[in-house]
Parts: sequence; structure tokens; C-alpha cells
Amino acid sequence: MRILIRGVAVIRKPEEGVVPKVDVVIEDSRYTGVVVGGGAGGEFDRVIEGEGRLLIPGLVNAHTHLAMTLFRGYADDLPLRRWLEERIWPAERKLTPEEVYWFSLLGLAEMIRAGTTAFADMYFFMDEVARAVEEAGLRALLSYGIIAPTPDRIEPELEKAEKFARSWLGKAGGRIRTALSPHASYTCGAEVWRETVRLAKELKIPIHTHLAETQAEVEEFQARHGQPPTLWLEQLNVFSVPVLAAHCVHMTEKDMEILAAHGATAVHCPTSNAKLACGIAPVAELLSAGVNVALGTDGAGSAGDLDMFEEMRLAALLGKLKTGEPEAIPAPQALALASRGGAVALGWGKELGTIEEGRRADGVLLSLAAAHLCPGHNLLSDVVYAAHPSDVVGVFVDGTPLLLEGELLTIDEERVKAKCRQLAQKYR
Repeated sequence: MRILIRGVAVIRKPEEGVVPKVDVVIEDSRYTGVVVGGGAGGEFDRVIEGEGRLLIPGLVNAHTHLAMTLFRGYADDLPLRRWLEERIWPAERKLTPEEVYWFSLLGLAEMIRAGTTAFADMYFFMDEVARAVEEAGLRALLSYGIIAPTPDRIEPELEKAEKFARSWLGKAGGRIRTALSPHASYTCGAEVWRETVRLAKELKIPIHTHLAETQAEVEEFQARHGQPPTLWLEQLNVFSVPVLAAHCVHMTEKDMEILAAHGATAVHCPTSNAKLACGIAPVAELLSAGVNVALGTDGAGSAGDLDMFEEMRLAALLGKLKTGEPEAIPAPQALALASRGGAVALGWGKELGTIEEGRRADGVLLSLAAAHLCPGHNLLSDVVYAAHPSDVVGVFVDGTPLLLEGELLTIDEERVKAKCRQLAQKYR
């Protein structure tokens, strides 16, 4: 299929700002024309008028637990440990594959409407998550979340993780990639991490984990092991493969140097970390140290929603508060974290994150008609500081429209919501 988005304002790369009038041509899965000033020629299967609209690179949610839409509003206003141990982990022991499938579809519908085109997810019953992703059309890095605090859990957990990673690697026309996900340094021992590294190297896939989320976690780990978790993981050779490290709130200068030296990604989850009072990740310092930084929502059970516009805005605002500098994390950088930074984290850095000829056509079309986007002095700043998911009128992944003119094309949203309301009764 050949699609023309005619006369649209475009953010090709965040650092370039906005180009006011561009003809964007999508052919099959890629951008084949980005014609400044308009005038793209040829025959088109679909023409989308771009006047009064802005095309931005697809947003990448680099850390979430998709099916935790089930636990939205289920356990709010608690510290992380109580939230996990008293509410979430007991509820997750009752989870079924059916629930994970339907609540994954619910999360996918929410993310499409919020301009997310790719995401990284770790959870349970991941075959069901992958099936939902395949149907919905998004791009994803998926992994089974390994929790093995006792020796009897190690082998079965690793078997589940390996089986899933092998079965879904490269599926859905290449839109699905897989990772290995020991939950954290405090829920998985050295044996799990060593075997994970071995298998990740064999399959040539990354590791996705949680790291340094709370001060108590880091202090307790230090007391038990005599060193912080980042250094412990480095000594286990974990960073010899690509790593997505979610949260990274309580990082020393040495921790940051380790991540930078090994090309690891720190995934900043500002809403979740604020809601659980974990702290504010040192994003400006991570970037200065040379660490790739991406943004994530975490699960809706802690964040409330899966809104990457909110994460961009909070990343910029909290970055300024953290440093005391209003110049920290300016709008172009916040958008880059939410797009290109995430693309790099998921392993698609050479194909996603910008709107250029030859790149994969993952993009988001925003209407500029709303009052909160008027008068439009700086559209890029408006995307970060003012835009809402309600402004999203088009979403494309690999050139395929998943949403047009506000209509979801791959998910029966009303059916999904009705099913999820029914299934959630079990947890009341």
C-alpha cells in the first residue's frame, strides 16, 4: 500500500524542531518520501490531509507490564514493598491466561490511542501477551518475568523464560522480539543471572530488568552483599549483553559509569516512581555520563495509565526539579527520550525514532485543533508540555494504520472493555 500524508507539519528529528509543510510518503513498511514544501508525485492508495496536523516519530514505552491494566486503581497510595507484597503479588497468583490476554488487549488499545507504537513488556503468561500484540499490530520486545527467590524456583522459571524467548523471537513479521527478564537483583540470585547471560548471548537477545528503584532496596542489597546491585550485576557479567534497566532512581556515579561503559539503557518511569514515592531518577546526570535513557510508564497498576505524553511531560518537569535548572531536559530532549531513546533500547535504533526516508514507518499524527494547543508558538514544546492522547488522530506501525481519524482499526475496543469489566469482578 502507498500512503500520502499531504502538507503536514513534521518533526523529523526532535533536535531539528518542526518543518511546517511536508508531503510524507509511506510505501509498504517504510517512509519512501519526506518532501519538504510538498509536491510528492505518483499514485496513492490513500491520501490523508495533513493541514492542521503534526506528524511525530512513534513513541516507545520502554518499560511496562501490559496486563496490569487489570490492577488499575487496585492498590493505590502504598509504598512499593507493601504494594507488591500485600496487594499485587497475592493477586497475581490468581491470574489466568485468559485475563492476561484480554487485559493486554485493553492496554494495547490504550497505548495506540496515546501514540505508542512500540513497547517493552515483562510479565506472566507471555504467550497471551504476544498473541494480543500480533493481533493489535504494535511492535514489542517481550519477556517472561523471572522471579526465583528460592532454589526450587530456578529451573522452572528459566525454562518458561527460555521457551517463550525462543518461540516468539522474530514473529509477527518481525514486529515481536524477545528478551530475558530476571525481575531484579533482589528476587533472583547469582545462578539465575549467570544462566540468563549465557542464554541471552546464545539467542542474541537483551536482558530487561528492574534496577535501583528504591533507596531501601539498594541499602538492603548493600548490607547483604557488601556492594550495590549495579556493581554486583557487572561482576556477574550481566552488562556484557544489551540491558534495559528500569527505574535507575538511586544511582551512584560509579553505577552510571558502569551503564555507560557497557551501552546499557536506563528506563526512566517518572509517573510510577512519583506515585510510589521511589524518588526521581537522575536523568540529566545519566545523560551526561553517556547513558542511553528511554522512558516508560511501568504498569497501569502503579502508574494509573499508559500515557507516554504524561511521561514526557513529567520527565522534563522532574528533571528540572531534580537539578534545580529550568534548562535541564528541554522539550526536544524529552521527545527524543520518548522516541529515539526507546528505539535504541528495544534494539531498533537504526530503523525507528525519526521520520526519514528508508526508516520504518512508525509514526503518530496529532490534530492541532484543540484549545490546549493554541496558539501554537512552538509545536514541539506543545507536544511535550500540552498535548494529550485525545489529540492523536493517526497511528502507523510498519506503514499499517492502527488508528485513523480516532478510530481503532485492529481492536474491537468496546468488546475488550466489556470483557475486562467482567473478568475484573473476580478481584473485587
